[in-house]
Amino acid sequence: MRDVAARANVAMGTVYRYFSSKDHLLAACLVHWVEQLDARLAQVPPRGTSASERVLDVLERALRAMGRQPRLVAAVFASLASPDPAAIECQQQMGALMDGIITRAIGEPRPADHAERTRIIGHVWYSALVGWVNGWSDMARVRDELAVAVRLLLPDGLALVDALGAPAAHQAR
Repeated sequence: MRDVAARANVAMGTVYRYFSSKDHLLAACLVHWVEQLDARLAQVPPRGTSASERVLDVLERALRAMGRQPRLVAAVFASLASPDPAAIECQQQMGALMDGIITRAIGEPRPADHAERTRIIGHVWYSALVGWVNGWSDMARVRDELAVAVRLLLPDGLALVDALGAPAAHQAR
């Protein structure tokens, strides 16, 4: 917090006026980072012809950005486990932003249970990144785990739903 106050050229009290703790500050940084990712995706939409390709493109962009600042990512991810109520609010904001980003990448039409699929992809993303941050995994493994999860949850054609919201594979039954 002292480093932030010094860099911003403000008193410590000013930093604490806006952020209740270091975890709150770091969690707010993550929210800001995800908001920036969302804005960039609005300018340059995800590439791919299938839902899985678009979601993997979005996650790959996020991973490249994280790979450029691994120490910051490690600190920010540590803040995600904080019990600080202000940090928890940021965690919820970040989760909602990522859900929206992934949902938009899935595109239309969506599987009826897209919210559950999106949430599970987010869980795999988080746990894979925890492994990277803690040093027992590398970025290649993070990418591989995400690719497996996305391809299992969003196989080609799965996003095709009928007017009732049933997956296309069930229409023939």
